[in-house]
Amino acid sequence: MLDRMAAKMTAGAITGFAKALTGAQCQWVGCGPYETQRIYFANHSSHLDFILLWSALPGPLRKRTRPVAAADYWFHGTFKQFLIRQVFNGIPVDREGRKPGTNPLQPMLDALDEGASLIIFPEGTRGSGEELLPFKSGIFHLAKDRPHVELVPVWMENCYRVMPKGSFLPVPLLCSVRFGEPTRLAEGERKPAFLERLQKSVAGLRCA
Repeated sequence: MLDRMAAKMTAGAITGFAKALTGAQCQWVGCGPYETQRIYFANHSSHLDFILLWSALPGPLRKRTRPVAAADYWFHGTFKQFLIRQVFNGIPVDREGRKPGTNPLQPMLDALDEGASLIIFPEGTRGSGEELLPFKSGIFHLAKDRPHVELVPVWMENCYRVMPKGSFLPVPLLCSVRFGEPTRLAEGERKPAFLERLQKSVAGLRCA
């Protein structure tokens, strides 16, 4: 009971802090904040990325949306584990390599089967903030295995300036979160074409 109360209070504080720090201008340019099961896929340039995107969602959507986070960063240390497990209800992803006999996407598939939406970063690692890195194949397999789930591109502006790679303290700076038009894997669409199309859909929001 106390843990749930502490998590709820922390979530409120983090959401308020993220909005105050960045201005968190939320722009639904291709869709609305509907309670449709979705995978939000975004550019990645800062440890603040999923916090900002999660905070930008309306409360009802935030409750059912789970960020996919790097296990080697977020799931070590008491405070970070409290945040990622209790506050964000995050899903760990192993960036160190696949263990034999396991499906690294299974925790995400399980979360989708339970009705959750996801926040993922298909680049797999933080980029410069200027250009997108090539998308990895995980989102293709998620789209193929769970074709009913909407895929929503997201572009986050200025996150890399708020907390650039190697920085430990955020800098107040106006940011925006733009949500694009939902899509799905087309019938017969091959993986390279699909990943290129999704990458362009995110990059296109930069000038929206």
